[in-house]
Amino acid sequence: MARQYFGTDGIRGRTNAGVMTAEIAMKVGQAAGIRFLRGHHRHRVVIGKDTRLSGYMLESALVAGFTSVGMDVVMTGPMPTPAVALLTREMRADVGVMISASHNPYEDNGIKLFGPDGFKLSDEDELAIEAMIAGQQPLATASDIGRARRIDDARGRYVHAVKSALPDDVRLDKLKIVVDCANGAAYQVAPTVIWELGAEVIAVGVTPNGRNINEGCGSTHLDLVKESVVASGADIGLALDGDADRLIVVDENGAEVDGDQIMALIGTQLAARGELRGAGVVATVMSNLGLERCLAARGLSLQRTAVGDRYVLEAMRRGGYNVGGEQSGHMIMLDHATTGDGTIAALQVLAALVKSGKRASELLHQFDPVPQLLRNVRFSGGKPLENARVRSTIAEAEAQLSGHGRLVIRPSGTEPVIRVMAEGDDEREVAEVVEAICEAVAEAAA
Repeated sequence: MARQYFGTDGIRGRTNAGVMTAEIAMKVGQAAGIRFLRGHHRHRVVIGKDTRLSGYMLESALVAGFTSVGMDVVMTGPMPTPAVALLTREMRADVGVMISASHNPYEDNGIKLFGPDGFKLSDEDELAIEAMIAGQQPLATASDIGRARRIDDARGRYVHAVKSALPDDVRLDKLKIVVDCANGAAYQVAPTVIWELGAEVIAVGVTPNGRNINEGCGSTHLDLVKESVVASGADIGLALDGDADRLIVVDENGAEVDGDQIMALIGTQLAARGELRGAGVVATVMSNLGLERCLAARGLSLQRTAVGDRYVLEAMRRGGYNVGGEQSGHMIMLDHATTGDGTIAALQVLAALVKSGKRASELLHQFDPVPQLLRNVRFSGGKPLENARVRSTIAEAEAQLSGHGRLVIRPSGTEPVIRVMAEGDDEREVAEVVEAICEAVAEAAA
C-alpha cells in the first residue's frame, strides 16, 4: 500500500504545507488516539518537541486531536526524541509523540510516534493510522474529553536515566569536552549530563530561538564544533542533531569521526567484555565496507539493512543484537534505550576514552575507510530508476565493482532525489562508476 503520510521516520515535511499542517496534525492525534484506545484505563499520551518555531502550533493541534478522542496529554516541552520514548514507558502511557524534523532546517517539522513499549510504531500501526486520517473519528463525549498538562521534571528524569548508562566507576573529571547541541532538543540536558559526570563542558549550539536549529551547527554542520575543539584545546567534541538521536564525534585535532567508527569502537569494546549480543553489529547498506572488514577481523559480523534507523532497530530486535546504527550517527543501544540516543552513545565513547588513556584520535580510528562516494540526483517526477539505460548502467557498474566494492542506488525517503553511492578499493574507479550512473539518471529524469 502506498504511503501518503508516513516516511522512513514518521511524518515529515515543510511546515504549513502538504502533510505538515495543524489540520493534519490534529487528525493524526485523533487517529493515533483511537488506534491506542485499548482497555478500560484512563489513556495517556506523552508529547515532546524540539525547538522549532512551528512546534508550538503542531503541539497544540496534536493536543486538540488526542484530547478530543478522550486521551489525556502530558507535555514535556523541548526534549530529545529518546527522552520521549523513555517517558512513554516510564509513565505507562499508551502512545508517545515527538515533534521534530531531526537534522532538517527549521522550516520543516515532523511527527514521530512511539507505542506503549517505547519503540517506534510498526508498519501495521502506521498503515492503520494512515487509513484513519482520511476518515472521521468518533469523538469523546463532553464528560470524557481528555485533559492536558505540562510536567516540570521530565528533564531531570531523562538526565538520571542517561547517566545510569555509564558504569559507576567511570568519571569524566579530567576531560575537557565540547558539546554541540545544534540549538535543538538537547540544549539543556546533554551539557548537564556530561557536567554532572565531572567533565569541563564547553557548550555550543545552546541558544535556540525557534529558527536556528541545525543552522551552522550540530552533527550535519561540523565547522562550529571542530573550531571550538581546536580553539579550546578540548580532548573531544560531541555533535548532536536537532532531536539528539544521532551523534558525530570530533577528535582533539578537529577531525570528524562518523557513526561507522563509533559503532566499531562500541561493538568491539562490548565484545571484549562479553557484553555484545548477536556476535556483531547492525548497520545500513550505507555503512562503509571498512567497518565490515574491521568487525570480521575481530570475529564479528555486520548485519546490513535498508536505510533508516527503524529498519536497523527491527533487525536488532529480530536477531537479538544490542548495538546498531547508521553512518550518519544514529546509535541504538538496546541495553539502555529503545531508539537512537546520541547522548548515551557519547557516554560510551567517553567511557572508552577514560579507560584506555588514549587520545581521541588514536582510540576512534578503528579502521581505514574504503573510498566511498555519494551523490544525489534531483528529479521532478517519474521513476528514473526504471529507465532502460539507467538499469543497464547500474548493471555494468555492479559487474565492474564485483568482489572489491559495493554499489547502493536508492530513492530518498524524504525528498525527490536519487542517492547514488559506490565504494571500493580503487578511488578513481569509484568516481567513474558514480559519474556514469548519475549522468544516466539525470538524463532519464530530464
